[in-house]
Amino acid sequence: MAPPPRPTTPPTNAAPQATAPPDGKSQPITRPNGQQYHPRVLAHLPDVEALRRLREAGVAVLLYGPPGTGKTSLIEAAFLDLITVAGDGDITVGDLVGEYTQDSSGGYEFIYGPLVTAMQEGRALLLDDATLISPKVLAALYPALDGRRQLQVKAHKGETITATDGFYMIAGHNPGVHGAVLTEALASRFSVQIQVGSDYDLAASLKINRTAVRIARHLATSQQAGEVGWAPQLRELIAFQKIADVLGAEAAFANLVGIAPLEDRDVVAEIVTRALGRPVTALALGRQL
Repeated sequence: MAPPPRPTTPPTNAAPQATAPPDGKSQPITRPNGQQYHPRVLAHLPDVEALRRLREAGVAVLLYGPPGTGKTSLIEAAFLDLITVAGDGDITVGDLVGEYTQDSSGGYEFIYGPLVTAMQEGRALLLDDATLISPKVLAALYPALDGRRQLQVKAHKGETITATDGFYMIAGHNPGVHGAVLTEALASRFSVQIQVGSDYDLAASLKINRTAVRIARHLATSQQAGEVGWAPQLRELIAFQKIADVLGAEAAFANLVGIAPLEDRDVVAEIVTRALGRPVTALALGRQL
């Protein structure tokens, strides 16, 4: 069974506005976990504001890009009433819609799933890694995404759920993840599809090691040219700085090599070695003390 959804805040559509000061930069927005999200430009607007406008217009959005680029962070910053479902191949229709569960008295009661909860309460629902969910399971959700905005719960006496105003579904897709398949049927339900890459300028402004950021940019350019299959994203760079602060920059660079996929590790090691002017290999235990 899929892990339970995690509502990030009590049901409310209210959200702080991404205000722009005189220098044209939007102020950071605090996510439910306390971390700050720094808005980026989307259609000449702060990305959080663009997503909120699309929600008001009822236009479904699919964000796609490598893991660690900030897709989930953006959605959490945009929608404070968010319910999140982590997609995987084991999710069933019952996990999303609801199913009968044994209660303390030994009887059974029907517990609505995150999709029905979002529809009834007019909340935003994120299907994270939606393309890892079986197409057959996703097909059961389509009536809630189109003009009908209704869902028949066959397992609960054929009950029909009609979405309350405010209900909104958004999805995340990681194209490079094994098993992720964006079907035509799913893609057609999301009228806006937004590519999300790492913001290396933000990484630099967060005081992350400049050489590490430069290496990441180099690898990202090589990845786009098809010369390598992997590049560090913002998530890896933030982790790099934490490791450097604890174990030192040398260990952080060695770890950067070590986390690269095996097929790309030699290329990454070569680029890191050139950048530092000394050989760098994957982080490993040394001799016995």
